[in-house]
Amino acid sequence: MAAAYLARAGRRVRLLERLDHVGGAAVSAHAFDGVDARLSRYAYLVSLLPRRIIDDLGVRVRLLRRRYSSYTPDPATGGRTGLLIGPTSTFEAIGAGADRTGFDEFYRRCREVTTRLWPTLLEPLRTRSDARRLVGDDAAWRAMIDEPIGTAITAAVSNDVVRGVMATDALIGTFARLDDPALTQNVCFLYHLLGGGTGDWDVPIGGMGAVTGALAAAASGFGAEITTSAEVLAIDPDGEVTYRHDDAEHRVHAEVVLANVTPAVLARLLGETEPETAPGAQVKVNLMLKRLPRLRDSTVEPEQAFGGTFHINETYGQLAAAYARAGDGAIPDPLPCEIYCHSLTDPSILSDDLRAAGAQTLTVFGLHTPHRLAADAANENEVRDALTSAVLDSLNSVLAEPIQDVLMADAAGRLCVEAKTTVDLERALGMTAGNIFHGALSWPFAEDDEPLDTPARRWGVATAHERILLCGSGSRRGGAVSGIGGHNAAMAALRV
Repeated sequence: MAAAYLARAGRRVRLLERLDHVGGAAVSAHAFDGVDARLSRYAYLVSLLPRRIIDDLGVRVRLLRRRYSSYTPDPATGGRTGLLIGPTSTFEAIGAGADRTGFDEFYRRCREVTTRLWPTLLEPLRTRSDARRLVGDDAAWRAMIDEPIGTAITAAVSNDVVRGVMATDALIGTFARLDDPALTQNVCFLYHLLGGGTGDWDVPIGGMGAVTGALAAAASGFGAEITTSAEVLAIDPDGEVTYRHDDAEHRVHAEVVLANVTPAVLARLLGETEPETAPGAQVKVNLMLKRLPRLRDSTVEPEQAFGGTFHINETYGQLAAAYARAGDGAIPDPLPCEIYCHSLTDPSILSDDLRAAGAQTLTVFGLHTPHRLAADAANENEVRDALTSAVLDSLNSVLAEPIQDVLMADAAGRLCVEAKTTVDLERALGMTAGNIFHGALSWPFAEDDEPLDTPARRWGVATAHERILLCGSGSRRGGAVSGIGGHNAAMAALRV
């Protein structure tokens, strides 16, 4: 994104990518031998990519809205009833009819904050006081920004399932309690509801790799030079970058260096002490199915349940219990999970034969699995297997048939199951401690006493060195597939 904006402005741009393909975590892959399906291997949905960026750069990206928001089986009935939210909602089915008004009012109040803050993400940082004045609704600001989000959730609704559905957005990739006074859960919650001002999460047509491919095409079209298999070895504060490519060492000197690595990796490349990084806290499991599994809830069709976000063992109480168990060093049992079925919304990622056979993809995202569970293990394969089993067991607890019975096998006869732990993310993608946000998320505004005296500081992309800027998830308003960090770093480099 940064390369496209800078090249469009007439700057000479070279993009160095360590892997043999661009995109980092925003890629599609044929994950299973002999199975012609392009899975979004790491990142899987898009919410924070502004329409203005797409239009500015002429990026050819198609995003499709899912028909249903979510489905959550009620563990109190063994999944025989559940909460469906979408064109049809079933609050009454789980005895939560009285919560419908509170649920709607909670999100109406959240939109008082998000619709006003969303446009500011592509502007120089506002101060906290300025952002609060812009929002205007002090009660909404207090509920989302000043007090633990668990307080607002529990005040709005009383049903444990409904509370859990609302709470999960505060915990994706973030290991925290919902009542944590540090408010890390609130920052996570805000970003999950901020996209477009509405918090809608859309499916990228063609898979996540289609987004990356379109961005790369835009950057190249404006004249940026993209070099893959180019591993950066060192960065000098004066703008010299040393990298390895084609078994040879190269040096290039730049007016400005934009770094799309974690702040810890950047410190290492600069030869400086690495800052402490908030650890990641998730496991992701990709599955390839012969068909969707049957549900215990006979009132909901699998296409409805899997058409949005399928929440499993994520009641408010279960989330709290899972946090406590993980804090004691054990894998939560049951493991809170949520599922996305990309292929229901976008069957283009499947071959004609797979579509005709009724095959589907599932992405399962497990919460409250902090990095130390995998990083401190003597045998990382055993931990990966244990986490995979925990995911499948959690899923089976609400299905009418074992998920194993509908899994496809690859060309070698192995079940199509691919797990990615925080250790895998750190090793394959350079995400320090497996944190999908490159570190702790920060508020999308500056504190009132924070200096905003340089373009880099005003745009939230500053490092300790004037010629080096952060352009990815480690920037002030980075995180997720958004391009916002790249846009803002480009604006700072152009001294807008």
